[in-house]
Amino acid sequence: MSKQDLLLKHLRNGKVFTAKQISASFGIAHPASTIRNLREQGYCVYANDAVVNGTKVVKYRLGQPTRSMVAIANRVAGASVFTR
Repeated sequence: MSKQDLLLKHLRNGKVFTAKQISASFGIAHPASTIRNLREQGYCVYANDAVVNGTKVVKYRLGQPTRSMVAIANRVAGASVFTR
């Protein structure tokens, strides 16, 4: 199982990670690139601002797109986005 697959498994189980936690837990050198790759594969990975120990960070979690997000994607890219 690849590092990215392992991260995805944990995200699917409801875990939330900062970039630093992704690097430390999974040995992923470039967490933002890995998150981008997951999004390109069609996973809805949210990036939420948070404060941890007084420092602003981004926490990543897997979620479900809202109806408005799907509608915007349809308007921007067309219905072909939703077919495989």
